[in-house]
Amino acid sequence: MSRVLFSQTPPSAVFSRFGKAWVSSLGVWGIGVGTAALFLLSVTPIVKNGVLVKLPLVGGVYEDKTPASDKPF
Repeated sequence: MSRVLFSQTPPSAVFSRFGKAWVSSLGVWGIGVGTAALFLLSVTPIVKNGVLVKLPLVGGVYEDKTPASDKPF
């Protein structure tokens, strides 16, 4: 006669399998969406002065060098 053994899978194993399958893909998509949002919002003053000017290598590109007399507002 054969024996049937039932064993429960611990919850940590389920989350481990889910993490291995999805974390790398979600990370790549998150970096892509974040980069796209940053560059699409780069024309707004809040993002430009708050984030892009403070970047170490490319901050000088986003600095506003227009004299105050040439600004309309």
